[in-house]
Amino acid sequence: MSKITKYLNQLITGNAFDAPEILDAYSTDQSALKVTPRLVVLPESTSDLQKLMNFFDKLASKKIRVPVAIRGSGLDEMGADLSTGVVISTEKLNRLEEIDKRERLVRVQAGITLKELNTALLVNGMTIPIKANPNETIGSLIANCPNDGYSAKYGGIQKFVERVEIVLANGERIQTGRRGAKSGKSKTLEESIYQGLNKLVKENPETFQKLEGQTSGKAGYPNVFFANKKGSIDLMPLLFGSEGTLGIISEVILHAELLPPKPTRLVTTFSSLKSTFSFLSKVANLNPLELNVFDLRILKIAEDRGKNLSKITRKLQNGYVVLASFNDGGIKGSRKIRQAIKFLPSTANYVVEDEETASILDEFENSIESYLNAANGGERIPLLSNFTIPSENLILFIKDLSVLEQKIRLDLPIFGSFVTSTYSTRPSLRIGEPNLEQRAAILLKTGDILIRKHGGALAGGYPEGRVKSIITNENFSKEEKSFYQEVKAIFDPKDILGADAKLGTDKSFTLKHLRTTKSPKIML
Repeated sequence: MSKITKYLNQLITGNAFDAPEILDAYSTDQSALKVTPRLVVLPESTSDLQKLMNFFDKLASKKIRVPVAIRGSGLDEMGADLSTGVVISTEKLNRLEEIDKRERLVRVQAGITLKELNTALLVNGMTIPIKANPNETIGSLIANCPNDGYSAKYGGIQKFVERVEIVLANGERIQTGRRGAKSGKSKTLEESIYQGLNKLVKENPETFQKLEGQTSGKAGYPNVFFANKKGSIDLMPLLFGSEGTLGIISEVILHAELLPPKPTRLVTTFSSLKSTFSFLSKVANLNPLELNVFDLRILKIAEDRGKNLSKITRKLQNGYVVLASFNDGGIKGSRKIRQAIKFLPSTANYVVEDEETASILDEFENSIESYLNAANGGERIPLLSNFTIPSENLILFIKDLSVLEQKIRLDLPIFGSFVTSTYSTRPSLRIGEPNLEQRAAILLKTGDILIRKHGGALAGGYPEGRVKSIITNENFSKEEKSFYQEVKAIFDPKDILGADAKLGTDKSFTLKHLRTTKSPKIML
């Protein structure tokens, strides 16, 4: 055990580890990367977080900068929760502190998972309606702010967060809330942040205004536009998509929804892209809970893995499958299903959920997991995933994507949500192959060019992290990148938190740290 590990174990209630087997366990997530830390720390309280960050801040003051990454359940797809320095895991900060049934408010620690929280809320007839990995922590959902499957209807995690408590890079503990910047010399980092953001916006009005209409999605810190309103600042919007680079989320107050009716699903297949798009466009107007589209090749691969999808795919060899679900309940829900069916061609094959077909539809939804874990000796690592394409451009994008498949010799079947405009493609790449770095770089670069050609964003549905930032950082104008770098410096003047993620990513380092062995984690 190193001296620093022993010191930290004396300093905090939680534990610090430097055993090789533990470091290795925290060196991977759901991204394509492997980055081994020097130290892993599992704090058990906000006080522990404060002591840790105060310690690393003092080290940085002595010119010893130790990069710190914040990790929830280790499900990050872009590698922002990996570090060559210290990984601080919030998995022990998983308590549900209190529930206010009358106001439908719940206070939790950041490390509680979505499944744990919704299980507790279910007893009280409430829920946080987010379609995401149930093992994702609430802190990670805020830090990554993904376009989840239900976000078109419910607004995503940002619509349910009332207030956030964070530990800043120097160990200060603050709560978010809208306030003005005080004039005069700042005595705390919190005061310095408010003053710094206010000054940054005033001195860069043109760049700030551009952010309102920016198309880079979640890359950088675009929510600075929502943080600053009429001379007052609320730090909370900046945390969404920040990936732990501005502060450590320690506690969260959320507003829950009343438990909605159980969704009813409709699945149908199409042989042509044109008919698929026509159906999607019409059903989107019915305000569905979900409206997802899948390249039929994905289901064929799942069938090869043993999934029984014949009642959905029939004898169709090429085409698309659409899943629409509605949770309006009662007469209204039934009416929407009937309306959706009317939009189908008379020869269309479809399955509506009832007691007999529910298991068929469950197997269909599970087929995506089967596909992601069936790579014929390779692995379907997330590179060109969770990007956004405007609905009106989807047909042309998919046609161009098929051309790209031929050029780079990779199958790129698309799947995603039409109502959130968020899509992914997960080709099989052989982990450890000699030219993996080159192939990954080509896929990201050519994919980004195609996405931007059709008005989309590579990091549109999920922030850039270490992986996508090798592309997105090049897409920023000089003014935009400088503006975002200043935002980071205002929050973290000694560049401790996520120093080598997002804006600080090194392309060569990222590509060299692509995994050489398969991940033990299930891809979801």
